[in-house]
Amino acid sequence: MKLPRRKFLHLTAGAAALPAVSRIAWAQTYPTRPVRLIVPFGPAGATDITARLIGQWLSERLGQQFVIENRPGAGGNIGTEAVVRAAPDGYTLLYVTTANAVSATLFDKLNFNFIRDIAPVAPIVRFPYIMVVNPSIPAKTLPEFIAYAKANPGKINMASPGIGSTPHVNGELFKAMTGTNMVHVPYRSAAAVMTDLLSGQVQLYFGTTASSLEYVRTGKLRALAVTIERRLDALPDIPTVGDFVPGYEASNWYGIGAPRNTPVEVIEKLNKETNAGLADPKIKARIADLGGSVLRGSPADFGRLIDDETEKWGKVVKFVGIKAD
Repeated sequence: MKLPRRKFLHLTAGAAALPAVSRIAWAQTYPTRPVRLIVPFGPAGATDITARLIGQWLSERLGQQFVIENRPGAGGNIGTEAVVRAAPDGYTLLYVTTANAVSATLFDKLNFNFIRDIAPVAPIVRFPYIMVVNPSIPAKTLPEFIAYAKANPGKINMASPGIGSTPHVNGELFKAMTGTNMVHVPYRSAAAVMTDLLSGQVQLYFGTTASSLEYVRTGKLRALAVTIERRLDALPDIPTVGDFVPGYEASNWYGIGAPRNTPVEVIEKLNKETNAGLADPKIKARIADLGGSVLRGSPADFGRLIDDETEKWGKVVKFVGIKAD
């Protein structure tokens, strides 16, 4: 039987539209079972706390449990690879961090390409760092510290919780931009750093607000500057590094990613609900208590942030010649 041309075209167009219609219908019912949000670092700390905060919101909004699964190791790469290898169906997500941007260049032989293999879903939060020194350092201001470091090359120990960690690359960027020579001392954890920083075994640390703020307030550590472009409400008298080192900026940011080829409808749904959570006064207040600020935006916005940060820290890693353990 021969079909009229118009009816034939109508049927073929309808058939071609079926996959799109089924995807949209499927996305509308998503999720129908629990979702894993893999955090590529251990429990406790701002990474884990904020992941659980947004996970609880998504659980309540979408009617299925968003289970936080900690998969630490290899600078975040073990957890990241688990998501890269997962089915692209929206049921395994990654809590993306600055470490992913650094690792893209730091590690020569990763089994994945982060920018290619992880689809950005939504940015969530950004945390500043505080440049703190042991009070034994005579410098009271950042210009005085830079002058002191230049007058004493190789005599200041700069601590970090590991080679290629965010505090490490923050410090290397500072050294490169100020022409100072300080000795990097890597530790196995931020807690170990704080023990030796307080005792004076090391003198400088780019610490998180969570780890450093209380010690600054009690006078056990001296804050010289904050690493983002504005002063912190918690430390209004402390300037930014950029006030004296133009162009310097460093922060730790988190967001949600998914395996590549995850349906765009699922990504858009997750993005919409995540942004709704970040507008909630209770979540905003909790993030502010931790010293952070919310980062709302589209998947494309988050993708641009990832691209820019990967390029920025890649240049630092190459310039300094940082090599992973």
